[in-house]
Amino acid sequence: MFNLGVLGVAQALGLSAMSMMVFIGGIVGRELAPRPALATLPLALVIIGLAATTVPAALLARRLGRRRAFVIGALLATAAALVLALAVSRVSFALFCGAAVVLGMNGAFVQQYRFAAAESATPEYAGRAVAYVLVGGMVGGVLGPEVARRSRYLLDAEYAGGFLVLAALLALLALVVSRLRDNGGRFATAPTPPPPHRTPVAGAPPEVRSAAGFGVAVLAAAVAYAVMSSIMTATPLHLNATGLPLDRTAIIIQSHVIAMYLPSLASGYIMDRLGVARVLLVGVVGMTASIVVGVYAASLLAFWAAMVLLGLGWNMLFLGGTVLLARRAAGAERFRLQAINDFGVFGAQALASLSAGTALVLVGWDALNLAVLPLLVWVAITVLVRRTALSGTPGGPPSPTRDVVTQSQHAAAE
Repeated sequence: MFNLGVLGVAQALGLSAMSMMVFIGGIVGRELAPRPALATLPLALVIIGLAATTVPAALLARRLGRRRAFVIGALLATAAALVLALAVSRVSFALFCGAAVVLGMNGAFVQQYRFAAAESATPEYAGRAVAYVLVGGMVGGVLGPEVARRSRYLLDAEYAGGFLVLAALLALLALVVSRLRDNGGRFATAPTPPPPHRTPVAGAPPEVRSAAGFGVAVLAAAVAYAVMSSIMTATPLHLNATGLPLDRTAIIIQSHVIAMYLPSLASGYIMDRLGVARVLLVGVVGMTASIVVGVYAASLLAFWAAMVLLGLGWNMLFLGGTVLLARRAAGAERFRLQAINDFGVFGAQALASLSAGTALVLVGWDALNLAVLPLLVWVAITVLVRRTALSGTPGGPPSPTRDVVTQSQHAAAE
């Protein structure tokens, strides 16, 4: 329980940096950037830093142990936050972008908190352990925008004070993760039990079902993050341009992040009731509904509803992808498959964030939303075509599914 408490606090502190950048990264970027189309570049660079560090972070954690790796990531982020404050004070877009990359690198370590949670519990309680830690994501989603809003004028340079406060939070994060207990420098990983006997699915050999599960897992999570990031990155800029007060924008972003993580508390029950394929399709429907509402939104309530639907849809797609990955990534190969998955997912998120600002300037809010619909259609068709194979993905326990979720469930997302 001690490690879970530490990881829960760490999740809140670590994700506060991402939520803060989502909230004001584009706004600050627009003030510093030489061209409006580059406004969301700093936020995109945060995601690029995360994606580029997924594999090195996994290797470092394997070599030094999770505790030491987490401390290194937190210290890097602390230094990056201080440089972000300096960049705002000196009105340096290049410096701001460089620090954003380093800040994002810690995100790769934060994503491993879920793996550390699973390793800190016995197999039968691993699902609840991960769900407990993910609650910290909700706290971080509220904390980041709140810090930015309340410290907006702390220094002469607008928002510079917020990054100083963020640096203090990240320094606290380094202290918190240094308290992890990891059995001689490494988390003890329980041996993976042999998969129970399952009735083969007719017409689908085990290797086909296995490949289908991993491929759909990566596709679902990557599309979930790409669609969510594209819209969420552009939302603060769009709302700011319409004259919506910053306090109202903060409420919308905070509600969105809560909607992303709140269903995780019931993820096992949801998966047991609906199954993987249905959960993925529910996620597609939720994100599609968000796009429709967002395109026709003309009030604060409508924008709020669109962002909440976006968060709920993201959770279902990511949940389904997580279960499939957990069933496929077992045993000694799990580190490699987890790294491949995270690199693909956060690479897609980086591309989406990078293009969001340019798309918003060039084609507008409505077209930006509609442009991601083909990705959701792609996921829906893939799930429907491979539904039989997915239902027989090997390696997953028949019940309860909540324990399967533990192997790989994100955010941070963030």
